[in-house]
Amino acid sequence: MIRVIPLGGAGEIGKNMYVVEMDGRMVVIDCGVTFPRAEQLGVDLILPDFQYVEERAEALEGVIVTHGHEDHIGALPYLVRAVGETRVYGARFTLGLVRSKLDEHGLLSRVELIEADPESRHTVGPFQAQFVPLTHSIPDCTAVALHTPLGTLVHTGDFRIDPKPVAGTPRTDVAALARLGESGVHLLLADSTNADETAPVAPESTVGEALARVMARAPGRVLVTTFSSHVHRVQQVLDAAYEDGRVASLVGRSLNRNVNIARNLGLLNPPPHTLLRPHELAHHRPDEQVIVCTGSQGEPLAALSRMARGDHPQISIEEGDTVVYSSSTVPGNELAVSDTINRLARRRATVITERTEPAIHASGHGTASDLVFMLELLRPRFFAPIHGEARHQFAHAALAEDVGVAPENTFILDNGDVLESGEGWARVTGHVPAGLTFVDRLGAGDVGEEVLRDRRHLAEDGLVLVVVTVGSDDGVLQAEAEVITRGLAAADDELVADTRALVAASLAESAEQRVTEIGVLHHRLHDSVSAMLRERTGQSPMVLPVIVEV
Repeated sequence: MIRVIPLGGAGEIGKNMYVVEMDGRMVVIDCGVTFPRAEQLGVDLILPDFQYVEERAEALEGVIVTHGHEDHIGALPYLVRAVGETRVYGARFTLGLVRSKLDEHGLLSRVELIEADPESRHTVGPFQAQFVPLTHSIPDCTAVALHTPLGTLVHTGDFRIDPKPVAGTPRTDVAALARLGESGVHLLLADSTNADETAPVAPESTVGEALARVMARAPGRVLVTTFSSHVHRVQQVLDAAYEDGRVASLVGRSLNRNVNIARNLGLLNPPPHTLLRPHELAHHRPDEQVIVCTGSQGEPLAALSRMARGDHPQISIEEGDTVVYSSSTVPGNELAVSDTINRLARRRATVITERTEPAIHASGHGTASDLVFMLELLRPRFFAPIHGEARHQFAHAALAEDVGVAPENTFILDNGDVLESGEGWARVTGHVPAGLTFVDRLGAGDVGEEVLRDRRHLAEDGLVLVVVTVGSDDGVLQAEAEVITRGLAAADDELVADTRALVAASLAESAEQRVTEIGVLHHRLHDSVSAMLRERTGQSPMVLPVIVEV
């Protein structure tokens, strides 16, 4: 009997993690994170709940990673801490990103990294793992086929079928997928992200052509923001810059790290004399410059967001600049992206998005036609659409029924569902814990631990509540801030008055910079008040800014 348990990635986009068990042994496919919503204050990352795997750590044969996006590998260091030494299987670039991440956490010595060879099978406990190259928005993306005596389980990872990939990008190995289908696929787990989209995705190589057209007509500097792992997109930006007689520079820590790994592996090759350091751009006119930067999702501390606010240490947005969003907006990030675009517009930059010029981005996820093609190639007996919200899963299930998968053989799974299957049968038999694990600067812990930590903090250093009223349009302080202290031994009238003055100065600076985003104002108030109180009192009270818009 085979058991499949999604601990993340079913009914959602993000924190992908799937347990596959047979004969008392276990493999994990992907181990990713998702990012907190605005209301999840103090949370840096959200992980899957590792309880099920941690309790059975002695049965874990290894972790298989389909590709290197954060929602597929970001939680690996935390899993390694929970279960101890293990093996990780993946393709070259994927393992390059994994190696860098584990090294950053001081865990590289606890993991054996095994490079996946598409030409052969790898024995992983009771499974024979086969890796099939697929096209996605990152190099070295693979599907994974686990061969067992009961049949073959295929996990597609993220994919699209690109008939015209960028030079150097492996094509989807359609022949290998067809052979899997011919030999019989018992159960298919497949990417559902764009299942409700009918229009086919344009080839990735056409994006480079669109970027070249933008640069040719741009009167000044061009800034392109995209996902830091989209190495093929970065290659196209550099190629377009070279053809237009421009030089380029990379801005953003993750972008530089990923590009360096890709260059070392021969997966990215900048044209000659094109890639410069940011300070070297000063030797070139604005109309000879291209900047590739992070921040396509409106992340407050990412490079483009800081440029738009005017507090980036190296780059400032000027009138005549053209900013290209060569990316789509991840659901939930719409407001943050919109706020950044508005700030760019106030600085008189021309902003180009997928909405205004669709050709400047192509999704890495296949739409309905690609998903149908995958279903027709593999012809699974049983099917579970994953990597998507409920609407995507149901849309994918409808596509499967159209190509002949019996409705009773399709399973819409939620995180924690236990799907068991044997020869000729499959059914959901139960549920295991599959909640969320929040990570802050102190580490990972469940909600109970967070509550205890907050109580300890309040007991030791007290609480300072700062209540301010600001204009919703301009962020200007409308009345004197109210400062309430509880449990802060050093609190006196002078300290409260100085705190009010600091709050007023912080909000005035933000208003001058046209910063009105509540999350950024909250962050600035918290940091400035915390630093002042720590310096004046030697304590670190919990500072809670409350911002009311009128």
